[in-house]
Amino acid sequence: MAITLTQFSRFAGCGAKLGPDLLDKALCGLQQPFDSRVLSDFSHAEDCGVYQLSDDMALVQTVDFFPPVCDDPWKFGRIAAANALSDIYAMGATPITAVSIVGFPEDKLDVSHLRTIMEGTLDALSEANTALLGGHTVRDSEVKFGLCVNGVIHPKKIWNNNTWKDNDALILTKPIGVGLANTAVRAGLASPGQEDLVLKQMMRLNAQAKTVLSRHTVHACTDVTGFGLLGHLCEMAIGNDIGCVVHVESIPKVDRALEYARIGLIPAGAYTNKASRSKHITGLDLLDEAVQYLLFDPQTSGGLLAAVPRSEAVCIIRELQAVGEQAAIIGYTDGSLTNINVITDL
Repeated sequence: MAITLTQFSRFAGCGAKLGPDLLDKALCGLQQPFDSRVLSDFSHAEDCGVYQLSDDMALVQTVDFFPPVCDDPWKFGRIAAANALSDIYAMGATPITAVSIVGFPEDKLDVSHLRTIMEGTLDALSEANTALLGGHTVRDSEVKFGLCVNGVIHPKKIWNNNTWKDNDALILTKPIGVGLANTAVRAGLASPGQEDLVLKQMMRLNAQAKTVLSRHTVHACTDVTGFGLLGHLCEMAIGNDIGCVVHVESIPKVDRALEYARIGLIPAGAYTNKASRSKHITGLDLLDEAVQYLLFDPQTSGGLLAAVPRSEAVCIIRELQAVGEQAAIIGYTDGSLTNINVITDL
């Protein structure tokens, strides 16, 4: 019998993340010594920590790892790298170095699989002009892989995730539905062609999207990963007095993802995300249940979600689409609202 990477885990990719409610309980009330040079830490669900080194430079740090999202080790390595790099891009920063994190069942898998994972990782890091400095490995019953990535940015140019302004447009740079599609693949219900398209989407870096956004005004930004689109929108809204309206029909979606949700091919993380964050969202109960799970579907190496001035949004979309991004305006912020409001014709 051929060995496949996904047989070594109950979960896939960012669907393995702990739920937001559990994380809230684990982190609530934790304190660390005050340091004025800490510009971002775990106190508000930011994509990265940021530490100021000088007047014009700050260090940006993130770590991301997970079990295989596909059976091809090269593609898994590239996806894991793209996913970790994405946190740096979501802060508006430039990645410079990385170290790897590896869990590997040496008694079940030949080490050649690990080498191939590393080759896929280096392919993504080379594209990102990011040096791999080393890493750490442990024996594990499951394959796990990821990176700690360091980046740099000017302290006054950081993109935070909860600083959107009234009358901003919300731009999403990749379709959602990856978790549903991956569940269909594991169930043998997705075509090889569709699997290939989804893998290509996950392998795509957010570097070009970040470059385009950097040429314009960005009031807030995050990337859409394990908590799903609405889960990460909640992180953008919490701590901000301004709400937003999301137009479900405007959201780019992975082909057949809604169909998979309707036949019950829903990853476990979607249930956790929905249970944790539904209370922050108005209009959710008016949506078809399958649509709800699509909006909470855990993404692996998802797109950037940026709040930009309405006056710049159409130009930004044109520029993003010109470099190959499947970007769309999915909604707007509204100072008369306090919650996330979802509306749809679906």
